[in-house]
Amino acid sequence: MLGFGCAEGQDYPALRARLVQEVDAMYAETRSETGLTAMSPAVRAALGKVERHRLVPASQASSAYRNHPLPIGSGQTISQPYIVALSADLLNPRKEDIVLEVGTGSGCQAAVLAEVVKQVYSIELIAGLGQTAAARLAEMGYRNVEVRIGDGYAGWPEKAPFDGIVVTAAAPHVPPALISQLRTGGRMVIPLGGSDEIQYLKLLVKRADGGYDEKRVLPVRFVPLVPGK
Repeated sequence: MLGFGCAEGQDYPALRARLVQEVDAMYAETRSETGLTAMSPAVRAALGKVERHRLVPASQASSAYRNHPLPIGSGQTISQPYIVALSADLLNPRKEDIVLEVGTGSGCQAAVLAEVVKQVYSIELIAGLGQTAAARLAEMGYRNVEVRIGDGYAGWPEKAPFDGIVVTAAAPHVPPALISQLRTGGRMVIPLGGSDEIQYLKLLVKRADGGYDEKRVLPVRFVPLVPGK
């Protein structure tokens, strides 16, 4: 298992502040596509607070606050901080919300969500990644994150309904179980498309009739959402 930790001599608060500025600039550049001109105050504060260097492998700690994806082992990556912030903001999160994350990875998305909502439930298929993320998040004081090892396509029905769902890997189609576990009016942010197709980050809003309205947000590139056996 990859060791997790921090690089010596890094001014992490300054690096986080610079990252926030870079993400702010990307929001401005993509506002015509996303409909968001700037990070919400809550998400901006979360991005500036989460100690991302504690959630990546030690070999990547010096790159933790660069605005691009990073490898975390097991063929997986963590998303670009801009995408992490955008995914949280697209949920239009409230402090009382209960949110499901599909694809825990290193725990970075879960940590940002935990700063802005009441409770985060997170599912990870790869046991080593999920267990490491859960331990790190607990060490960092995130008592409102619960991690489960399991099939993301199946969601977490025992904890439903959810006010929001964030999927951090690309699915070829919208998993029906996730739609069924979203409350009426709830939002899902999910990258859709195969590994050799153009993928798009999409925002889904569940209707009262059980269906959903869909908005294409941005072209993206994610690792595939792998179903459990």
